[in-house]
Amino acid sequence: MTTDAPDTHVPSDGFHVFDTTLRDGAQREGINLTVADKLTIARHLDDFGVGFIEGGWPGANPRDTEFFQRARREIDFRHARLVAFGATRKARTPVAEDPQVQALLDSGAPVVTLVAKAHDRHVELALRTTLEENLAMVRDTVEHVRSQGRRVFVDCEHFFDGYHANPEYAQRVVRTAWSAGADVVVLCDTNGGMLPAQVQAVVQAVQAGTGARLGIHAQDDTGCAVANTLAAVDAGATHVQCTANGYGERVGNANLFPVVAALELKYGKQVLPEGALREMTRISHAIAEVVNLAPATHQPYVGVSAFAHKAGLHASAIKIDPDLYQHTDPELVGNSMRMLVSDMAGRASVELKGRELGYDLAGDRELVGRIVARIKEQELKGYTYEAADASFELLLRDEVDGRARRFFRLSSWRAISDLRPDGEQENEATVKLWAKGERIIASGEGNGPVNALDRALRSGLEPFFPALARMQLVDYKVRILEGKQGTQSTTRVLVTTGDGSAEWSTVGVAKNVIAASWRALEDAYTYGLLRAGLQPSE
Repeated sequence: MTTDAPDTHVPSDGFHVFDTTLRDGAQREGINLTVADKLTIARHLDDFGVGFIEGGWPGANPRDTEFFQRARREIDFRHARLVAFGATRKARTPVAEDPQVQALLDSGAPVVTLVAKAHDRHVELALRTTLEENLAMVRDTVEHVRSQGRRVFVDCEHFFDGYHANPEYAQRVVRTAWSAGADVVVLCDTNGGMLPAQVQAVVQAVQAGTGARLGIHAQDDTGCAVANTLAAVDAGATHVQCTANGYGERVGNANLFPVVAALELKYGKQVLPEGALREMTRISHAIAEVVNLAPATHQPYVGVSAFAHKAGLHASAIKIDPDLYQHTDPELVGNSMRMLVSDMAGRASVELKGRELGYDLAGDRELVGRIVARIKEQELKGYTYEAADASFELLLRDEVDGRARRFFRLSSWRAISDLRPDGEQENEATVKLWAKGERIIASGEGNGPVNALDRALRSGLEPFFPALARMQLVDYKVRILEGKQGTQSTTRVLVTTGDGSAEWSTVGVAKNVIAASWRALEDAYTYGLLRAGLQPSE
């Protein structure tokens, strides 16, 4: 296995995409990565083609030390170089005798990032040393690590705030690191308080004043981390530090995916291996699964809603040319366009959504008009089809066929919940159905009335439709509408169902949660049986 000989089919060393998800990103509240998690994420990032993966701080905690040991043995990096993060030597300590500097070398990482203080106040209050000793700490550590055959990047912590307070000293730190042999000196907006114009002006001034190769590390506390990163690139920075999905301390870091997409699609820079950008949505969602956070639906480029269109005006234009309301082709980043159907829908929205589902509605204005009217009527009752494509397809089928066709017909259902004196609850449901000409009565018990109803429905129908055995409920959401009516409010239920190869969502609305759940379940199993290739008889 290798860590220092990436694939030759990658961009040159002239521009660095540096990922710090495993170190800075892991500081996000709610993220707690195991060594196995870190190894998995490292593989995803290498597949994506980033140039450098910062794995953590070896010697600072056992988990990061173990990660570097295992990564050297278990990962054959094709594109990325592994980076160890640590601090410059301690004040008044010879660099060769500093154990944490030695831990960086013992990690075996071919690249080392050293964090250095660039704010005079931090030097005096946090490090409790002199400004000159801090410069010596930077110089000694860079030279020592370089002498051991490692590349060195220097992160100038609190650089922008330090530059504002004492620009001459902040630049002396940059010049010291650069002259000692650092490959890149990274200007860090550690508190995340900068704005793009400020970043651009400082980077330009520092580059002119030091001649160093500069990088940018931006936190997102003003919501400008991506913009600040690109502003630094505009000013001459050739090294960008980011995290997957913007994970990081407080509100996060510059998001790797919109930064890379902007560089490739807007700036025309090839910063990833050929074709890697098309894997971006998949990589983003895969990493979200590893950290156990739901993918952000409205994240630029890779969010499920990034290319979703709802307004009828947008749909009319997109029908002519998708570029009229999309800034780029979603396929370039591995995403896809989606049409949302709602009470805002016009004819174009319905035609495009129908085409997406395999129905050509363009030649039948009367049919499209009926569908639009039906959607608006249903949404007045509380239905929503934006997140319930399966229910919308059933509605569309009903209008195309001129009647509702189903696999089973309900006679009645009943759900009972008993609370025993010992506090235990018993839930039982009974359904009476017709399917394939036969009357069915079935019962089920569950951990709640809806679960009992679901089990009763399955119990009655599986002998007639064995394909139901492969289906299971994946997600269940309840929303109370018109909350001012309290317990008399309308209830909306969204159900997601899967069969092992795909998932689909359905919606039900009623005055109580059980009735709403029944309607969502009825659509869920009807759609699932259609997916299985069966034809309804009722």
